[in-house]
Amino acid sequence: MKRPALWAFMLLAIVLFAGHEAFAASSLGIKLPEDPTKAYITLGILLVAAVMFFTEVVPLPITALLVPVALSLTNVVSSKVAFGYFGDPTVVLFMAMFIVGEATFITGFADKVGGLAVKLSKGNPVKLIVYTMAAIGLLSTVLSNTGTTVVAVPMVLGMCIKAKLAPGKVLMPVAFASSLGGTVTLVGTPPNGIINSMLAQTGQSPFGFFEFGLIGMPLLVVGLLYYAVIGHKFLPEKLHDDSEDDIEVDAKIRREHKMWHSVLIFSFVVAMMASELMPLTTAAVLGACLMVIAGCMTMREAFRSVDWTTIFLFAGMLSMSAAMDKSGAAAIVANAVVSTVNDPWMLMFVCCALTAAITNFMSNTATAALMAPLALPIALATGISPLPITMGIAMSASCCFLTPIATPPNTIVLGPGRYSFMDYVKAGWPLQPGASVRWPCCSSAGSSAAGCKKASSPAC
Repeated sequence: MKRPALWAFMLLAIVLFAGHEAFAASSLGIKLPEDPTKAYITLGILLVAAVMFFTEVVPLPITALLVPVALSLTNVVSSKVAFGYFGDPTVVLFMAMFIVGEATFITGFADKVGGLAVKLSKGNPVKLIVYTMAAIGLLSTVLSNTGTTVVAVPMVLGMCIKAKLAPGKVLMPVAFASSLGGTVTLVGTPPNGIINSMLAQTGQSPFGFFEFGLIGMPLLVVGLLYYAVIGHKFLPEKLHDDSEDDIEVDAKIRREHKMWHSVLIFSFVVAMMASELMPLTTAAVLGACLMVIAGCMTMREAFRSVDWTTIFLFAGMLSMSAAMDKSGAAAIVANAVVSTVNDPWMLMFVCCALTAAITNFMSNTATAALMAPLALPIALATGISPLPITMGIAMSASCCFLTPIATPPNTIVLGPGRYSFMDYVKAGWPLQPGASVRWPCCSSAGSSAAGCKKASSPAC
């Protein structure tokens, strides 16, 4: 194991397995498990899985499959719960969109879109990355991050074919842009809505639709500038597994007489997702079925188009997210850290940093749902305005840049980009500190809620 990774895991172990006195801190209104045994077992499994992910001593899908096996054997969760996520709607969404995306390739539709993008960027790889990130980021402000990414992947792959550029140079920035774009509006990402609901439940004035954008939009711009200036250098130069020739091979297999059929079906799927007339999964599955029925692809091609690495990784780690929640492991760690902090500035920092850390191993939605009710009582009890802390938690929950399991967009691009686990760490770590630390912009961090003027900033 490389030295930085070793130090990271040592630090994680210290945090997770600190003394019982720390874990026994006051819950401040947060329910902790009566018997923490399952919580400690869950944290141990998470630590082992993290080491295996980072070192890749076994293939990523195998590690992901061993997680529900371990959770089931240790009775942290039942076997039904541990393996039930392989039928999760999001997993089915991934499978269906792999089929829809492959159909756009087979018919040549993705090539046409890619050719247009290359023409606009004049073949400059950096411009191509930035333009694509900007488009995806803006779409993600009003559309589902997951839906935007699954729709974008085949177009990006077509673009890479035309530009003779490794998909790994573009797909990861696309996933990151979808997360950054989601921070701009109330509907951009679920954590924003969760935060608003919890503020309303506690009698606080919720944030407006575009108030998140006062912080989220600068974050998106910073992300674009980062990849335009230096971030592109941290992206993998070559495809893994010696599969550089795959792009050229794929480019030769086309069923162009069915192009307009795939265009109409693809447009239908996008329209249903954007308008929310259908659930994302329903629209995707219907689109996949129509692609086969219309003759855009065969059943054999449809089965082969599914990236099983992505499916196993995402489904397997959903069980870990559930175990962290059900066993109380996440609550124990969060409570142990947050309950020992009294200074308002430090409370803000700790809440944001802890949220950003947890969200890389749990659903960002689940992370926000965990951290917000933990921090809100502390802020209200000490006379601190809850607005800066909740805004910080909402933004930090979207700091999903370090692992492929942090958020669905990261998982979606794992297979097509031929990424390793460490590729995410190398490309995402510069974004993580700056995006995860939120500070109150009131004149005094210790001001009361009454003395903090909301009009000056959404964070106040």
